[in-house]
Amino acid sequence: MANAPEEEVKNEAETADDSAAAEESSESKPKAAAKKPARRTRASSSRSSKSTAKKPAAEKSTASKAAPVTAGNVPRMLDSYRTEVHPVLMREFGYDNVMRAPRLSKLVVNIGLGEALTSSNALNAAMGDLAIITGQKARENRARKSIATFKLREGQAIGASVTLRGIRMWDFFDRLVNIALPRVRDFRGVPRHSFDGRGNYTLGLSDQAVFPEIDYNQIDRLRGLQVIMVTSARTDEEGRRLLELMGVPFVRLDDPRLVGV
Repeated sequence: MANAPEEEVKNEAETADDSAAAEESSESKPKAAAKKPARRTRASSSRSSKSTAKKPAAEKSTASKAAPVTAGNVPRMLDSYRTEVHPVLMREFGYDNVMRAPRLSKLVVNIGLGEALTSSNALNAAMGDLAIITGQKARENRARKSIATFKLREGQAIGASVTLRGIRMWDFFDRLVNIALPRVRDFRGVPRHSFDGRGNYTLGLSDQAVFPEIDYNQIDRLRGLQVIMVTSARTDEEGRRLLELMGVPFVRLDDPRLVGV
């Protein structure tokens, strides 16, 4: 009976120790659980920083694209085509669908550079002139195969070209027809026979100085260039009538000075 109080004291001490150990374990668990959200927030913050870092690149890519044709920025030549040229084509050729009427698809401005084989600065100068004229960066044209007669090897740069669509195409076409061609010396009109049989027209210019954007004192030499007008016309007659209505100054058939041209 004397040992009973000592056993009760021991039992109370053991229960106190167990409760203290349980409290310590309960306190340690929330601390461990509290650390996990901190790790998640770090990962999420790193992901958010990466996503924000990628946003400027996306904005640059969208800014580099050409602006779409909307009601507020319709070029003058495009508005003229919609209001004047298109109804005339529908009436003259009797199209049963408005989409069959020919239209201007794209313009390709090209400069051939045989001198680039011997001069390293010719290509850069030509590409710079094209960028000034068209407002778009030019790309290099390289040889597809080797030709020993011309000392040409496959892959060598032999020219530069620019393909224009949308607003830039209509703006360049406007400047070409109304500003550049009238500046040509002794201009009597462009040839009527330079079609490829599918409504596409090719125009050659003797030098790039006919464009007012080119400063004659800044160029190294005069270079001829070629403008290819790609249309959706199916025949040369339709393509010729389209370009004629849009202001391309073809040679007059009744001009006595141009008999046999």
